[in-house]
Amino acid sequence: MAVKKYESKAWTIEVDEDKCIGAGECVNVCPTNVYDLKEGKTHANRIDDCIECCACVDACPTKAIKHSSC
Repeated sequence: MAVKKYESKAWTIEVDEDKCIGAGECVNVCPTNVYDLKEGKTHANRIDDCIECCACVDACPTKAIKHSSC
């Protein structure tokens, strides 16, 4: 399983690349633009901008995103 872990001082976001289909819903719903799509996979490149709203977790159609605060 290819799980990418992104860490800030306060929380962790994990993206399961095996589950990620690159739908981009996390990119569309994130109010602070934490996510990017690269090569068809989600990356949380701006994790420090996260406001812990959990919209990304709820929006992901394959449940590929785990957030330690959600």
